[in-house]
Amino acid sequence: MAEYTIKVRRFQPESGQGPYWEEFNVDLEPSLAVLDGLLQAKDRDDGSLAVRCSCRAAICGSCGMKINGQSGLGCKTQIGEAQELANKKASAVGGQVDNAPIVIEPMGNMPVIKDLITDMESTHWTKIRRVTPWLLPHGEPPEREYIVEPESMIDITQSMACIQCGACVSSCLSMEADPEFIGPAALAKAYRFVGDPRDAETHERLHDLADDPHGIYDCTHCFSCIDACPKGVAPMDQIMRLRRKAGEEGIEDPNSGHDHELAFVKIIEKKGTLDESLLLQESFAPGVKGKLKPSKRAIREMLGSLPTAIRGIKTGKMRSLHKLIPGVHPKLPDQDDVKAIYAHAEEHSEEFNLYIKGEEGELAEENVEKGIERSTDPDTAQEVKNG
Repeated sequence: MAEYTIKVRRFQPESGQGPYWEEFNVDLEPSLAVLDGLLQAKDRDDGSLAVRCSCRAAICGSCGMKINGQSGLGCKTQIGEAQELANKKASAVGGQVDNAPIVIEPMGNMPVIKDLITDMESTHWTKIRRVTPWLLPHGEPPEREYIVEPESMIDITQSMACIQCGACVSSCLSMEADPEFIGPAALAKAYRFVGDPRDAETHERLHDLADDPHGIYDCTHCFSCIDACPKGVAPMDQIMRLRRKAGEEGIEDPNSGHDHELAFVKIIEKKGTLDESLLLQESFAPGVKGKLKPSKRAIREMLGSLPTAIRGIKTGKMRSLHKLIPGVHPKLPDQDDVKAIYAHAEEHSEEFNLYIKGEEGELAEENVEKGIERSTDPDTAQEVKNG
């Protein structure tokens, strides 16, 4: 048994006062959860402490919260590990610390109702409904259930594992900058149906999400949602899959998100380093034709970027004026190595799914030769063809 101090950010709306911090001392085994500490404080010290919980087994997703600044589940985070992280953060600021308070806050990007309870309806569930989270099947319904080959569902097993805890929404930096962003949880749910072979509205779904200025191209690839997710759903990966499928469908989004991705890849392949001025030009006026005859939108967007360029010069990021000229940025000297990496990636293109893992030993080599993988997840333990 060890003693821990938990520092909880509290908000009691009935008091008419703003948020405040309160500390509680709890006695727990290090292997027990942060949620156990909160429940002990609620039982022993203050029954008004509000926290949402249910299963206490990382299944229901009810106890989402921030622990030492990181979004996750209170029932899955061991209090001993939380103490280690609290000590590490405190030591980084003021030297060696052994018993720093474990800081617990409500989830971010959501209105706080009371203490650690947030209003998930106004943010999380509203955005989930935005992506039409149900199957829109072909034709008339069958007499019984819809039948599909099990291997055709493997691609969506990762997004199906979501427990709707909201941890990814809480940690999303894009939502902090743009509250209208559809968000990682909703877009991961969108891929669950885009990737379902029974759904008849794949193209329409992709068009909808690509055309929305707060849709799939509003993600900034910060990886925060991947770090926060307690079930390995990797929402950002699902967003990238939606983008890839939109590109395969030939969808030209009004956000120029697809052109921006193609420009980024093209420039790195050509130069090995990012030419930001050329990236801007290629994103809004791609190709020779786009440059010779730019659209009104391309001209507007490029002119709109001038204040950003000026700030870059003032802050020293753009130390020389030649960096403002598209195409002048030099190539890396070992560019052949970069091109070799590109060629290797093209030859060994493979879709990665956390819930599909290769096997070890001779069997793995045999499966590679046959083009077969086997899932180690008990719910999807079956052989499937690659690709």
